[in-house]
Amino acid sequence: MILTDALILACIDEGSIVIEPFDRDCLGSNSYDVHLGSTLARYVDTTLDARKHNHIETFEIPEDGFVLLPQEFYLGVTHEYTETHKHVPFLEGKSSVGRLGIDIHATAGKGDVGFCNYWTLEISVKQPVRVYAGMPIGQLIYFVVEGDVLNPYNVKRSAKYNERTNKPVESMMFKNFPLKSR
Repeated sequence: MILTDALILACIDEGSIVIEPFDRDCLGSNSYDVHLGSTLARYVDTTLDARKHNHIETFEIPEDGFVLLPQEFYLGVTHEYTETHKHVPFLEGKSSVGRLGIDIHATAGKGDVGFCNYWTLEISVKQPVRVYAGMPIGQLIYFVVEGDVLNPYNVKRSAKYNERTNKPVESMMFKNFPLKSR
């Protein structure tokens, strides 16, 4: 079951969903619109290695916008900080953004119960497109969870993305190595 606007508001009132800053005008019938933060990032190396820490360089989006290029891969971040304590949050692209050829994630649209942070966006484009800090970039949809959650993300010892930051965060895949024997 997906939460409706009325249920999202009730969860915000009880504190099981947190959105900062919250703007009532961004609440849809069953989603909440999030916006592109002011910082983008690119990986320093042209070849990435899943077993090593691949560093990024961050930069601010100028007032007159920044042109994303198809041959580049960018990390962005939501303007909004969120917490979800009882539901599974999904971040989906907005159709208006998709119609500009912007993908905000290829694989990581689902959050976990207990996720408390800004969302890092995996941004790629089909053709050059100018983006602006604060523009609508996606929408959060909340799904009901059945059963008790024994290991919420914000207390999970192996969680790699718990440090609160409003900057894009690079892949922490390297923390999974060495792989355990099976």
